[in-house]
Amino acid sequence: MNLPRYPGYDVMSKRDTPSWDDKTREVIDQRLNPPNEPRFFDAVQWKCLRALCACIVPQDVVPLAALVDEKLVTGIGDGYRDARLPSMPDAWRIGLAALDAESRVRHELPFGSIDKEAQNVLIKQMQDGKLSSDAWQGMSSALFFSKRVLHDICGSYYSHPHAWSEIGFGGPANPRGYVRMYFDRRDPWEAAEAKPGHEAQAQKENRHVR
Repeated sequence: MNLPRYPGYDVMSKRDTPSWDDKTREVIDQRLNPPNEPRFFDAVQWKCLRALCACIVPQDVVPLAALVDEKLVTGIGDGYRDARLPSMPDAWRIGLAALDAESRVRHELPFGSIDKEAQNVLIKQMQDGKLSSDAWQGMSSALFFSKRVLHDICGSYYSHPHAWSEIGFGGPANPRGYVRMYFDRRDPWEAAEAKPGHEAQAQKENRHVR
């Protein structure tokens, strides 16, 4: 069993402390409680997206599909776009439809209805750019995988407080900020990493991190 790297640490313990301001709390609350039903994707796309998220980041805590849907609903982009891809909304609509189409050709079922092994095979082919049917409408499956699938799904995971607690991240630097920027130094409000043989000490320290 792998021990947590930051035992006893919960970034949410900072919620009502000077570490976070009202705007930070507002943003985090939205990430913790996204709508349960999709608003951008239709039911078919939603099923495909949820299956894709489960393959890319296997876990059951962070609502990845809902966070991707929320990103598309708000229309807040990344501030840049690879010119070889269509807009973010179009890329996702085309990509999910194409993935379902490729799955039906091979398995007579949409992507969300095939087993995990078959899903992973299709994802690997997408990553390698080997999916290129007319359903992709000229969009590179490899670019869709790297620039949208990985970027949006993994980005959603690491934007969530659950992931922050896993990696010992204290949340946004505003308003408190980070001061001790030297190697192997940390501020009192940062999580303590568990060194081999000192896990109990790290856990004790992390229970008091605010």
